[in-house]
Amino acid sequence: MEGETLWIIDDDMVSQFAMTYKIGQSHPSYKITTFDTVEEALDKLRKCKEGQIGFPDKLLLDLGLPVLDGWHFLGELEKIGGNVGPIDIYIVSAFSNSTDRNRAKCHPLVKDYFHKPLSKNAVDKIFTECKDN
Repeated sequence: MEGETLWIIDDDMVSQFAMTYKIGQSHPSYKITTFDTVEEALDKLRKCKEGQIGFPDKLLLDLGLPVLDGWHFLGELEKIGGNVGPIDIYIVSAFSNSTDRNRAKCHPLVKDYFHKPLSKNAVDKIFTECKDN
C-alpha cells in the first residue's frame, strides 16, 4: 500500500488550500487530491471502480458546488454501492443550515459534518475516528 489518501471536493481554492495545509501539518503521510467539481471527482471515481487506481480512504465534500452539488456526488456514490471500499466521508461546508446538517447526519455514507474553516479539533476528529463507527 502506498499510504492513505484523502480527496477534497470543493470549488473554493482558498478552502482547498487551507484544508490541505492543515491536514498536511497534522498528517503529512496522507496523499491529498483536490477536485474543483463533482464531475472531476466522479471521473476519478470511475477509474477507481475500474481498478485503475485505489479508492480514497477519506473524503471531504463541500455541498455547495456549481452544476452538480455534493448531494449529487453522494447519490452517484450510492449507485455504485458495494463496489466502493470503505470511504470515510465528511461534509465540510461554509453555509450550514439545519436541513443540510440533519440530512448529512442521517445519510448512510456521511460520517460527520463540519463547518469551514476546519478547526484543529475537526481535523483531529476526522483522523482519530474508527472506520467501524
